[in-house]
Amino acid sequence: MLRYMSLRNREALTGVIFALPWLLGFCIFRVYAIITVIYYSLTDFKVFAPPEWIGLVNYQELFRSDPLFYRSLSNTFYYVAFSIPLGIIVAFLLAELLNQKVKGMALFRTIFYLPSIVPIVASSMLWLWILNPNFGLLNAFLSKLGLPAPNWFGSPVWSKPALILMSIWGIGGTMIIFLAGLQDIPQQLYEAAELDGAGVFQKFFRITIPMMTPTLFFSLVMGIIGGFQTFTQAFIMTQGGPAYSTLFYALYLYNNAFRYFKMGYASSQALVLLVIIMILTLTVVSTSKRWVYYAGRS
Repeated sequence: MLRYMSLRNREALTGVIFALPWLLGFCIFRVYAIITVIYYSLTDFKVFAPPEWIGLVNYQELFRSDPLFYRSLSNTFYYVAFSIPLGIIVAFLLAELLNQKVKGMALFRTIFYLPSIVPIVASSMLWLWILNPNFGLLNAFLSKLGLPAPNWFGSPVWSKPALILMSIWGIGGTMIIFLAGLQDIPQQLYEAAELDGAGVFQKFFRITIPMMTPTLFFSLVMGIIGGFQTFTQAFIMTQGGPAYSTLFYALYLYNNAFRYFKMGYASSQALVLLVIIMILTLTVVSTSKRWVYYAGRS
């Protein structure tokens, strides 16, 4: 049959065959999972008994009579609002520094990237020591400067800033992406700007930032998606405390699913999370035409 197909159709068929494993995996592990979550969210499913259809009761309970739902949501929004911009700014500035032509730069790049490959459980245990209010490294440093030493994970005020501060530890991957973007900027642009008398800040704000907007856009979208799924740090270090101050949405969802075995209720939470992430992502994508510059596109 292939001999009677045109070259274009044969190429298309070959492409589909090569993409088939990924398509099957996507349908089984993504599409099927989403459809299953939608079904379970409309049931009373306690794991050890068959699911019982209850309609929208889980959603009514979620929005009307569950204060922890709103608490976990506000904690997550707080974390995303501060950790994502802070992480992008620090990663961008580090990439700018590591893009300089200095002897031994490969060693510096390796040093700054290494923390991001440390398993998150190990880094969480390390930060528990760094932020310990009695003998932690950070509080000892603050005391040397004459600054107050917060009770990081013992205070509802300082617990979320502690986790936000810790999130900077894992920016190595984002930094590498920014570094690749910086090295892709044509040097002729900087040379032409220097001939026109542009200074360091003018080149940074008028060339570097605009040319890096596609990378910034990508990092922002991925940061939002990852930020709303923050779980491991709070699960290991605080278990959502103190006073539910670090009860992030994903942790509360996990508690309902695997601690209280309320699978139907947790499924409704998962679907709400999917909708929130989708709305925020589409919002960012819809604004990208105004501030993201793509070379070669008018």
